[in-house]
Amino acid sequence: MNISEFDYNLPEELIAQMPADKRENSKMMVLNKQNHTIEHKHFFDIVDYLNENDVLVLNNTKVIPARLFGVKEETGAKIEVFLLEAQKEGSPLWSCLIKPSKKVKPNTVINISDELKAIPIKRLEDDGEWLVELKYQGDLFDILHRIGNIPLPPYIERKLQTEEQKKFDMERYQTVYAKDEGSVAAPTAGLHFTDEILEKLQKKGVEIIYVTLNVGLGTFRPVKCENILDHKMHSETFEITKEAADAINNAKFKGKNIVAVGTTSVRTLETAYKKYGCVKECHDSSELFIYPPYEFKVVDKLITNFHLPKSTLLMLVSALAGKDFIFEAYNKAVENKYRFFSYGDCMLIQ
Repeated sequence: MNISEFDYNLPEELIAQMPADKRENSKMMVLNKQNHTIEHKHFFDIVDYLNENDVLVLNNTKVIPARLFGVKEETGAKIEVFLLEAQKEGSPLWSCLIKPSKKVKPNTVINISDELKAIPIKRLEDDGEWLVELKYQGDLFDILHRIGNIPLPPYIERKLQTEEQKKFDMERYQTVYAKDEGSVAAPTAGLHFTDEILEKLQKKGVEIIYVTLNVGLGTFRPVKCENILDHKMHSETFEITKEAADAINNAKFKGKNIVAVGTTSVRTLETAYKKYGCVKECHDSSELFIYPPYEFKVVDKLITNFHLPKSTLLMLVSALAGKDFIFEAYNKAVENKYRFFSYGDCMLIQ
């Protein structure tokens, strides 16, 4: 399967630079797989589409302020350090991206602030990644919240970021139910939810369940090989509690629909099923690459944003709704001036 099959033309002005004025005011395209119909709604209409036969699964990961700006201790040269993932929980060793990478070598001291230094240890095999030791006293996440920057995707441009803008992005590039810190990118389908909408869904009898997958850059990196079957996904850690696993298995047994919010929730559930033959309590990692004609074992419906051309996310939604139907929907989204990517609009595939 060639990567060019998952390409499409997107006018640059449709790449959302800011979120909707209110989370729930985003547009929502509704795709019906069975009837092959497309409706144009707003996200607040989601309450009309879900009922007591639906179980909503959300990823409650929290984005950390992973983008750090510092200077080389020796020369004062400006260096950016982008935290990706700790080697293990609580470890000062992190895999990071460093820009410009050529200006550092092993044991270079990068002063981020009075509270934090970063020392590159060695280059890693993956694209431009370094193993970095962080030197600090106290709680790292407390320090990051004081000095770090929210890691917006590169297509969201902030040429001069004021403190007010930083505060805005810190709030809006985070779901209202974010809980477990560890992601360097938001599970963006969840950005449309408000506490009020979640409450309305619960009152309608929709069961709401949380899982955790820490989103890494691998989710969003473009596929570079011509044949998509040669692509290898980066590993991302996830956790499913016993309570969540029991609720999902019970819902499947009763014939209810599992409605995943975002591709990260999909990959969490489908990875667990593939590994264990059911959704079970686990703390594991996912390298699952979903593309047509993947057969879904757990997920029935999906709420998701509009994804980048040639991305693994676009391949995943094509597997769920059918590639031709997805590309028909994307063409209509361009015609109707939907807003694309992280801060953009969304679709419900049912």
